[in-house]
Amino acid sequence: MNEKKKMSTFEKVTKVVIWAMLIVTIGGVVLSTVAALM
Repeated sequence: MNEKKKMSTFEKVTKVVIWAMLIVTIGGVVLSTVAALM
């Protein structure tokens, strides 16, 4: 039971990290596009 709980927490952390990376990547692309247009 304890290992399962740790695994689900680890999965949650992994998902959060992946989402953060996606948001940062998209934000960087948007910023570079805006900078290029300006």
